[in-house]
Amino acid sequence: MELYLIRHPRPDVAPGICYGHTDLGLAESADAVAARLRPLLPAEFALFASPLMRARLLAEALGTPRLDPRLREIHFGEWEGRSYADIGQAALDAWADAPLDFAPPGGESPRRMAARAHAFLAELRAAPPAPAVVVVAHGGPLRALAGELLGLPAERWLGLDFACGEVSRLDLHDWGTLLRWFNR
Repeated sequence: MELYLIRHPRPDVAPGICYGHTDLGLAESADAVAARLRPLLPAEFALFASPLMRARLLAEALGTPRLDPRLREIHFGEWEGRSYADIGQAALDAWADAPLDFAPPGGESPRRMAARAHAFLAELRAAPPAPAVVVVAHGGPLRALAGELLGLPAERWLGLDFACGEVSRLDLHDWGTLLRWFNR
């Protein structure tokens, strides 16, 4: 199966603001990003997307997506919509000390977010095989999906930097996963 992972276009949010589950609009046209990406995608594909607007709008510009809440970005709880300066250095240091297991108050940890993304992946792999699948989501879930498929330890997933409005391709085989290209 060819798996295309697309991060949503740039969101309409000020620099330095913490967001995850916050449903933000776009700073660039979903139609323009879709037109740029379409030549990199196969003619036919199954399409899945996060229901958050910044991913959903791009997915809808590419076709008719199946929206799956497991593809939502991490939930930052009480940090959502706040500036990192307001969150405070002590809280950010606690996060940096345990980047996979720390959860902001009322939020979820990256490991928990990854578990729901992996549940989506397990279901996708158990379904009758589709020749090509496109997933439009967010940096966190895409890191978890790609990291799992590439056999990377969870601590290394943070090094997978999915750029906004770009696509990466992985080919899934019985013997493993081949990373064809990243951030085109």
